Amino acid sequence: MSDKVLAWALRACGIVSGAVVLLIMFFLMQESLPALQRLGLARFFTDASWHPAADASQGRFNITAMVSGTLLTTAGAVLLAAPLGVVSAVFSHYYAPPRVARVHRRLIELLAGIPSVVYGFWGLVSLVPLLNALHPPGQSLLAGIVVLAIMILPTVALLSDAALANVPRSYLDGAAALGLTRWRTVWGVALPAARSGLFTGVLLATARAVGETMAVLMVCGNVVRLPGSVFDPVRTLTANIALEMAYAMGDHRSALFVSGLTLMGLVVLLVAAAGVFSRERVYA
Repeated sequence: MSDKVLAWALRACGIVSGAVVLLIMFFLMQESLPALQRLGLARFFTDASWHPAADASQGRFNITAMVSGTLLTTAGAVLLAAPLGVVSAVFSHYYAPPRVARVHRRLIELLAGIPSVVYGFWGLVSLVPLLNALHPPGQSLLAGIVVLAIMILPTVALLSDAALANVPRSYLDGAAALGLTRWRTVWGVALPAARSGLFTGVLLATARAVGETMAVLMVCGNVVRLPGSVFDPVRTLTANIALEMAYAMGDHRSALFVSGLTLMGLVVLLVAAAGVFSRERVYA
């Protein structure tokens, strides 16, 4: 009887979780619909710039620069954090003495618990002045990439650590019996066996980077334009919503919900790509 109760409880939790996601999507589409009806989807990518107004005929609503800023900061952060996180997990499991490995994991867990606004504040008062000395204005795409990379590094590192911990001991014993070096064991046995968990860690870190608001708002400069280099300021979709929602009205407010709907679309595409990649790995 207890197994049946647990099964129904898990089904109920799954249904509730799915319903919450559907309700969020429905809410975003409902709030975005007025702008999409009056403006049309094309204007969000063909208008001259982003200068919204409460009346659709008086504003400009191009979000291309902010989509670009979101994708660039996320991609740069993941490219930095993913290899560092995996190397951190490999170091803890296969190279560090047990005492050092325990301290290392605790430090990574501490990084994971720091609020995003603290990372943003550190970036604003420490990193931005350094970048400003190197190449003004300091608040830039590069600052956002570095701060986001530090923020998502613990997610990659901790999930990679858990994935490596679940590699069957028999795999490692077999590699040792074959006389493989530690590096060959890690590269040829442990990492391929843990690739599903490693990919999950990178996926969750990417999702966090896409949705981050406060840190990028504080260090990226919030200028709505396509960056010509990593030293140029950018504005992300999340920062745009946070900055303008408090006073937005009419079509301006609805256009901000279109930004939120675009973010949801990016996450859906990310999850879909992850599913396709996982299936290809399974059948390979």
